[in-house]
Amino acid sequence: MVRRSTERGSANYHWLQSLHTFSFGNYYDSNHMGFRTLRVINEDRVTGGAGFPTHPHQNMEIFSYVLSGHLEHKDSMGNRRTLAPGDIQLMSAGTGVTHSEYNPHPTEEAHFLQIWIQPRETGLMPSYTEWQPHAAQNESKKVLIISPHGAEGSAVIHQDASVYRISLSADESVDHILNDGYGLWLQIIEGSLTLNKIALSPGDGASTEKSGAYTIRADTPVEALLFEIA
Repeated sequence: MVRRSTERGSANYHWLQSLHTFSFGNYYDSNHMGFRTLRVINEDRVTGGAGFPTHPHQNMEIFSYVLSGHLEHKDSMGNRRTLAPGDIQLMSAGTGVTHSEYNPHPTEEAHFLQIWIQPRETGLMPSYTEWQPHAAQNESKKVLIISPHGAEGSAVIHQDASVYRISLSADESVDHILNDGYGLWLQIIEGSLTLNKIALSPGDGASTEKSGAYTIRADTPVEALLFEIA
């Protein structure tokens, strides 16, 4: 299945522009409620000096991936971080947590993805983890950034789900083997590519439930997230 960028829902406020891959907030589409336990992919742009005030979450794995600008995170667990481009913070809301996300720069836009994945069980102890790329990872075509056990220095999620950052130069390619029992979702952030010859553009998403080999080939410089979900 291909979910085109132009088909996404949207919310537009004076301080926020948000595009919704799946049903979210006031946007509802019964045909796009999520993919397996992947429930939310929002592409958010927050103007300088604005942000989401303190609000509650419960029983959800929530992560933000900063694309440009900066994002300041505060939560009721005592965490306070300012995330730079390429950084990921993952919050397990568990039994309940409050947090805020704020663009600390007075004029520069903050551009990021906010993604929600349902946990394997409810009532977990709330927790917070981060991932920042080191130099060698910035040169890698495919890097594990989120996984159930923190493999390869990835952030820890309470679900049988792995998330990879894909980064390719024009004409480069990378392969991924999808095992039985898993589904694949590929979300394009930047650039144009093909997934087993299916053409995808920025903001597009593509999914498959069929196990086997998949090749991602870049037509232009590409950044994307690949989700492998039980």
